[in-house]
Amino acid sequence: MQPLAHWQPPPLAGVLTDIDDTLTTEGAITPDALQALADLKAAGLHVIPITGRPVGWSEPFAATWPVDAIVAENGAVALQRLPGKREQLSKLYQQDAPTRTANFARMQQVLAEIEATVHGARRATDSPGRECDIAIDHSEFTHLPQAAIDQCVAIMRAAGMNATVSSIHINGWYGAHDKLEGARWIVRELFGRDLDAEIDRWVYVGDSTNDQRMFEHFPHSVGVANIARFVPQLAHLPRYVTQGERGAGFAELAAHILRGR
Repeated sequence: MQPLAHWQPPPLAGVLTDIDDTLTTEGAITPDALQALADLKAAGLHVIPITGRPVGWSEPFAATWPVDAIVAENGAVALQRLPGKREQLSKLYQQDAPTRTANFARMQQVLAEIEATVHGARRATDSPGRECDIAIDHSEFTHLPQAAIDQCVAIMRAAGMNATVSSIHINGWYGAHDKLEGARWIVRELFGRDLDAEIDRWVYVGDSTNDQRMFEHFPHSVGVANIARFVPQLAHLPRYVTQGERGAGFAELAAHILRGR
């Protein structure tokens, strides 16, 4: 990872960003990060957070933050403000309703198995807002050792699920979507454009292992400084890293982008 100062941003179309510990600090978005979102939008850039958080948790932020949409549950569902409708949202899904219903029932069985067999494993407190995945808390309100995290991931994958580890949760789901597929999907849905065809005009910023497909794919990828915690576990690192951690790091990135415009 090179220092962010070494990056010369090209003419960008937009910024894709993780939320937890990238936009947020201690669980809340900081004023500097919120202002950075507004500044990027005011400069004409598309801004889309992509998170492992549940769609229910994401709704108040999609309604009030200066963003084009929020993609939740690792690419499964998106929230977009309705044009001209203050704080009213439309919800877009990658899977149809029968598929979501069947998957939800299967996932609850896996969740129950994990809680019964992995010592200390408990579902994330935001689980009631989840529709298309399950989540185990490892660092938000509890602490799971790495061996227990690995055991949770193994149980999910043995059940045929995708599984990733964010800075706070272990997420599992059925389906081919992930953050990268969610990014491709929402750019196509919202703007009718092919993300891969213009990948050099987008930047992705994140902080943990569930961002590494994005780090691998995007030629312009940035980690906020607290990614240092996960570097030993990452097969694919971001190209650049900020000096600041969490929301301060995102604000640093936004300022760097806007200085070059």
